[in-house]
Parts: sequence; C-alpha cells; structure tokens
Amino acid sequence: QVQLVESGGGSVQPGGSLRLSCAASGAIFSPYVMRWYRQAPGKQREMVAGVTEGDDPNYDASVEGRFTISLDRAKNTVYLQMNALTLEDTAVYYCNLQSPAGNSWGQGTQVTVSS
Repeated sequence: QVQLVESGGGSVQPGGSLRLSCAASGAIFSPYVMRWYRQAPGKQREMVAGVTEGDDPNYDASVEGRFTISLDRAKNTVYLQMNALTLEDTAVYYCNLQSPAGNSWGQGTQVTVSS
C-alpha cells in the first residue's frame, strides 16, 4: 500500500507563488506516474499536471507555462511549483500515484488565492 502526504498549501495573493510537495512511501511499483489534481468548490476534480517515472511532464492547458511539476525519484517526492497564481487556481490540490498496483491519493492540501 502506498501512502501520499502533501504539504505546501496556503493562502497567497494573485500573482504569487506556492510550492506543493507530495512524499510517497510504501510499496511503489514501477512503472508509475505521479499527478496533481485539484478540486474547486462545486466543480469536478481535474488533472493539473503529471510526470512519469522517466521525468516526462504534461500539463493541463490552464496551467501550462505557470506551473512546473518535478519528480525526485530518490525521495519518491513530486513537487508542483505554482507561479502567477490566479483566483481560478483556488482549490484543494491532491497528489495521485498510479502504478501497476493501482491508484493512491493523498489527503489534499488547500490553496487559496485571494486579494
């Protein structure tokens, strides 16, 4: 079983930055993909960014050029650097790990962008 622990959420003004972290522990089987999702109030959960074990990132169009996902394989930790944040980025952000053993989710971390 995989455990995912997120950190780094908080409140920031529009245009600001935050860095989220997600540390994975437990039985992690290769190949795996780690992703960040977010869910705003009243909306469905959506994929924000993902990175393969081979360090190949992909992004939703809404965050392309502003967010950067990176993976530290030695630490089994994925990061999400979020720059130029807007009000629309306000959501609970969830970490996800997908592997041959299945899907695992973190508990979520709140990101609030407000002026």
